[in-house]
Amino acid sequence: MSDIIVIGGGIAGLSAAARLSAHAKVTVLEQETHTGYHASGRSAALYEENYGLPSTVALNTASKAYHFEANGGYLSQRGFLIVGQNHEKDAFDTDAATLGADPIPLDRAREMVPILNPETLAYAGYHHEAFDIDTDRLMQDFVRTLRANGGEVVTRSGVTAITKSGDRWQITASGTQYEAATVVNAAGAWADGIAVMAGLDPLGITPHRRSMARIPAPAGHDVNTWPMFFGVGETWYAKPDAGALLVSPADEDVVEPHDAWADDMVLATGIARYEEMVTEPVTRVSTSWAGLRSFAPDRALVLGPDPAEPSFVWSAGQGGYGMQTAPAASQLVCDLVMNNTPEIGAEFVAQLTPDRLRK
Repeated sequence: MSDIIVIGGGIAGLSAAARLSAHAKVTVLEQETHTGYHASGRSAALYEENYGLPSTVALNTASKAYHFEANGGYLSQRGFLIVGQNHEKDAFDTDAATLGADPIPLDRAREMVPILNPETLAYAGYHHEAFDIDTDRLMQDFVRTLRANGGEVVTRSGVTAITKSGDRWQITASGTQYEAATVVNAAGAWADGIAVMAGLDPLGITPHRRSMARIPAPAGHDVNTWPMFFGVGETWYAKPDAGALLVSPADEDVVEPHDAWADDMVLATGIARYEEMVTEPVTRVSTSWAGLRSFAPDRALVLGPDPAEPSFVWSAGQGGYGMQTAPAASQLVCDLVMNNTPEIGAEFVAQLTPDRLRK
């Protein structure tokens, strides 16, 4: 018998489970064959403190020390480069200011990324403080913490029924019955469906598809030291990854929850935007895939007990920020479940808890 059942074995569920396991017996139920299968396993894996809404930035900042220091640290230097064309000056200035990127000479930008096209490159801004996240080790270390505290992860356990009798939840997953005092809904794109299954109103958590292509290193360049680089308005981005480049149209098409795959036409549009800014055309896509970024209506994360049923706890709506916010987001969930004073400020707690969406 578990004190807490966490539904979902992505970064949201694993990090919350690890935090809570210091205080209770925790079981994670994951419908797929392994953890981190959906959005968490398809992340761009970048830590950028200034990226997101104010409440997201607060979580980023509160997560910074953990990312740098816990278990030897999870971050490695990457940096990012914003690039714009002549007609994009106002939008470039806005993006650069928002993300804390300093304008740099175009020659310097082409030193960083030699394939940038001098005929289309009109503006460039660089921010040093952006880092790759070792996402696999981050998730596995949360699992290790959970197991060290007596918790467990059960894969191939898709939840099919949730009921409550008295002060106990009964959960059916792949034919097995589980019972707990508290349920944590960390089901990502399926979060609203889990709430409805439990007899609660959905919050409007909506999945959006994000497509990605892996292309060989352009013209044989060593891309490992290149920064992540992207267009104004985040209409595309490219990021070095294991000697290749990941190129995305940064799409956010609303879809139903499913095991996502890339839309070829959307991917082609993103690659064309990328090609406008570089000298080397894309002649081959090694592989492609997609993930689901799930957002609440106000696009802030949803963390904490449901006001209609406090024993049903949300850890959802990460919207692509799940990896970089995980240390602080999971701590907030734990603090709220354990009735401890949250470590982040009350103004941000109000912007993150489900109460705001129930008014």
